[in-house]
Amino acid sequence: MIDSTMRVRIARPSRDIAAAERFYVGGLGLDVQWRSTERVPGKHDLLMVGPSGGSWHFELTHDPEHPVEPTPTVDDLFVVYLAAPVDEALVARLEAHGGTRVKAHNPYWGEHGVTVADPDGYLLVLCSRGWDV
Repeated sequence: MIDSTMRVRIARPSRDIAAAERFYVGGLGLDVQWRSTERVPGKHDLLMVGPSGGSWHFELTHDPEHPVEPTPTVDDLFVVYLAAPVDEALVARLEAHGGTRVKAHNPYWGEHGVTVADPDGYLLVLCSRGWDV
C-alpha cells in the first residue's frame, strides 16, 4: 500500500529543459537531483529537480527525435503551500527566470495565492495557506 514514506516522481515533457531548469532551480530554488549530461540517440534528455532531501521530484523529459508537445490545462497545478503571504520578490524572480504570472482559473487559488506559468505553460501556485487548511 502507498503510505507517507513512499517517494513520488512527477514526469512532464518539456520543449526546453534548460528553460525549465532556469525556472525551477534559479526561480523557485529547487535543486538539481540528476540530469543526463550528454545526448544519447534513442534516449530522452532528462532533468530531475526537487527539494534537497525531499520525498518527491519533477522529472522533465525531452526527446529531440520524437518530441512530445506539453499540453497543460488550467487545472494541471503544482501547488506549494507557503503558510505565509506570497513574497512578491519570489514572484519577480520566477518571472525573471522565464515564468509568466497568470490569473488563476479557479478563484480559490487567486484568493489564496499567486499562479505562475512555467516556460512550458504548466502552472505553479504559490499558496499562502498552510497544508492543513
